Amino acid sequence: MTEEARISDSRTHSVLSMVGPGDGETIVLGTTRMRVLEDGSHTGHRLAIAESVLAPHTQGPPQHRHAQHDEGFYILSGTVRFTVGDEDHDATTGNLVMVPPGIPHTFANLTDRPAVMLSTFTPDLYVQYFRDLQDVLADDRPLTPQDDVDAMSHYATEPATDLA
Repeated sequence: MTEEARISDSRTHSVLSMVGPGDGETIVLGTTRMRVLEDGSHTGHRLAIAESVLAPHTQGPPQHRHAQHDEGFYILSGTVRFTVGDEDHDATTGNLVMVPPGIPHTFANLTDRPAVMLSTFTPDLYVQYFRDLQDVLADDRPLTPQDDVDAMSHYATEPATDLA
């Protein structure tokens, strides 16, 4: 490693990042409100973190697989149903769900109460997917299944069509 690379590297790791309770980028996707706490810009793009509030009776994305990143979900409140293949798993407050690359999955809030979860993406590439979907909705047109598939395809993700 060159001296210049070492200096740059040490500066990158010496910066503290802190996001306050009202801070972070907000992304609204229908009945889901996401607050991006870390988009990867402070972690060398190794990790992104978001807090999501799923309104009651919120359906999630179509079942899909990520080729290049792990996704984690820590349930802060409520109940979130995770579907993996043809199996359903209800995760409640305090549960952590980890989804490695290649595993088909989706989630939903089927209850009458909001659910809040903290999500991790390693690496961070999937945060831009949510921004892309918000941009489609900002054009005042409904989000179609094809819009979702098109956005996923840019981030090493595909629908799990073999489970449809």
